[in-house]
Amino acid sequence: MNELPEIHKFGGSCLRDSSDLDKIAEVVFNMEGPIVVVVSAFWGTTDRLMRAAKEPRYAGRLVNDLESQHLRFAPSLPESDLYPVFQKVLKGIEEALDELAEDKPNPQAYNCLLASGERLSALVVAHALNMHGLNAHPVGSEDIGLHLNGINTANSVDLDKSKRMLDRKALHGIPIVTGWFGEGKDGNIALLSRGGSDHTATALAALLNAKRVVLWKDVIGIYPVNPRWGIQSSPIPYLGYGEAMDFASTDATIIHPATVEPIYSLGVPVEIRHLHRYSTTNSGTVIGPDIEDDTTIKGIACLPKVVSVDVDVQYIHNTATELAEILSNLEQANIRICSYEATPTRWRFVIPQHEIHRCLQLLNKRYSEITHTYYAAMISFIGSAAAEQMRLSMAKGSWANDIIEAQKGAPHFLTQRQDLSKLMEEMMSELSIGTK
Repeated sequence: MNELPEIHKFGGSCLRDSSDLDKIAEVVFNMEGPIVVVVSAFWGTTDRLMRAAKEPRYAGRLVNDLESQHLRFAPSLPESDLYPVFQKVLKGIEEALDELAEDKPNPQAYNCLLASGERLSALVVAHALNMHGLNAHPVGSEDIGLHLNGINTANSVDLDKSKRMLDRKALHGIPIVTGWFGEGKDGNIALLSRGGSDHTATALAALLNAKRVVLWKDVIGIYPVNPRWGIQSSPIPYLGYGEAMDFASTDATIIHPATVEPIYSLGVPVEIRHLHRYSTTNSGTVIGPDIEDDTTIKGIACLPKVVSVDVDVQYIHNTATELAEILSNLEQANIRICSYEATPTRWRFVIPQHEIHRCLQLLNKRYSEITHTYYAAMISFIGSAAAEQMRLSMAKGSWANDIIEAQKGAPHFLTQRQDLSKLMEEMMSELSIGTK
């Protein structure tokens, strides 16, 4: 692969029916130069596999259902050279479910079960592209040397090890690479968090020095406010890497939080496009290097139902070391820290309300002076200079008295207002966010 490739990732929302496969084939056919395709599992498949892991006695029915579902997308697959591999994946699902039926912890069987969704998807997509005259073939991410930073689960791809181990010869023609998983530190399958195929795509972009990454979705781009709040707005044309990370780690579920991590130092652009509408609208969101003199607020993220936990640490000698240990403990306990602020005498953690009891149990083992306050939401303003601009704008905002700072110097605020959609609509209107 002498010419620099493009990485095109198709998520599960782009794999709902056979018309999606036709559109993917059209997209790939019209690409110039080398291309690497990354795929997620078909829509709903991972959820079904997760449910089956809890009820493995339904293995037979699940395997038959998955076989029928995928063959509806690719009815001629049984006549192709890929069919034996397809059958092997289905057999692997049966075996993994048999192991899970023993009712004892078996993370490897669980990971192999879940990874089968991407394996089936890669086989069907490769077959569909071949039927359109394209030279495509499925590639397992762990088979080409994609290593993850963890055992069983991981936060990211191990780029250094993957760079040494990557089998570039396997990336001939149009490789259809399985997203979301790779080889863990123990040599077995490890999974990224849900939505991790985005990270797989950008990791491959870093390893292959790609020209760009295109994430094909069922949305036009990233919106200034999550559409679930029912507020009309236009997609954001451009986001800096830092801004995209802020969106992903707060309220935007469109991209995985670790998406830009592998490529931000390389300057590789990431584009979000709508599979069925891009050809007519030619619009989307481009993510690239941060623009330092851009002082606009790009968007608002809202995390409902949070708790502010305050810890009095004025009598602790080395608070920096102590804080690092507590943050590590909270992470190991899978307690999400939405925001935190540390001073020599006090720590403040903002966490989801459903995590409060576990959080207090952990903190109460070491500290006695702990208070907590419930809030309706944490509001975050996204933009390279959002904190400064927010403070300049607060004087004119009719909603300014409804929020308090969650962290000094950062664009995070807490509110007790229950009408969150109305609050954000007021903010967007007065700050002119989300208008073309």
